[in-house]
Amino acid sequence: MIEARRLHILRAVADHRTVTAAAAALYLTPSAVSQQLAALEQETGHRLVERSAKGVRLTPAGEILLAHTHLVLAQLERAEAELAAYGAGSAGTVTLASFATGIGLVVAPALARLARSAPGIRVRVQDAEGDASLPMVLDRQVDVAVAVEYRGAPGADDPRLTHIPLYAEPFDAVVPVTHRLAGAVEVPLAELAKDPWIGPYPGNPCHDVVVLACEHAGFQPRLEHSSDDFRAVVALASADAGVALVPRSALRGMDLTGVVVRPVDGIAPTRRVFAAVRRGAEEHPLMRPVLDALGDAATAD
Repeated sequence: MIEARRLHILRAVADHRTVTAAAAALYLTPSAVSQQLAALEQETGHRLVERSAKGVRLTPAGEILLAHTHLVLAQLERAEAELAAYGAGSAGTVTLASFATGIGLVVAPALARLARSAPGIRVRVQDAEGDASLPMVLDRQVDVAVAVEYRGAPGADDPRLTHIPLYAEPFDAVVPVTHRLAGAVEVPLAELAKDPWIGPYPGNPCHDVVVLACEHAGFQPRLEHSSDDFRAVVALASADAGVALVPRSALRGMDLTGVVVRPVDGIAPTRRVFAAVRRGAEEHPLMRPVLDALGDAATAD
């Protein structure tokens, strides 16, 4: 009989590629992870992982078991959801990770809605960049992620997660008031090819959006200044340090003295924001009201 907790460990090892990283995500010791993998191999009668200097990879038998693992763990999430529904599930705590702008735009309004519609549900919010929150859901560190699409992110068809689209927003060009294009109605990105750029660090989903938009315009942006805080990005632009692309919602309520904000000429780069939960958990009686409140908040405007 295969133990479900060992399937969690197998999936964590597959996700993180090393025993040490999987152990850290699961709050276990590396030796405990290794012992559980060995026990799982004994249960199945197959070698499931191969170790090398670069980490751990699944064997063909491990890949077969991993495909079934996604289905089994999703079904267990559904079972927990149905049992919770049977027990009424009108009160409890949901943990949620979101990037800062998402907290302001949809998470905080969703919490206000829940206070009225489901006062028994408490939501604990953590600030996490869009590329960090999905692994937190998969590692069971949080229940819900508000995340951004990015290269390498688990897609909507990923068997581990259920995606709920929330909103899409364009990036606007931010240039100093002294910039040659400050008077333009729209800013052609190709005209900024020779400018110094300010943007998020590599790994931040917004970095990918900026770089891809510039690549589509025919150039690689010369990123001279880096910050994941868009207030810092705008402050640097106001100091004539460079130009930037910033999500429109991040500019709300910001001091824009010294800069001009203009839409991008043509097809604007866009970030797509969604909520994600472990597949099978979307109908949990604690999760469903939270997801509905996030969706309502996203469409309120």
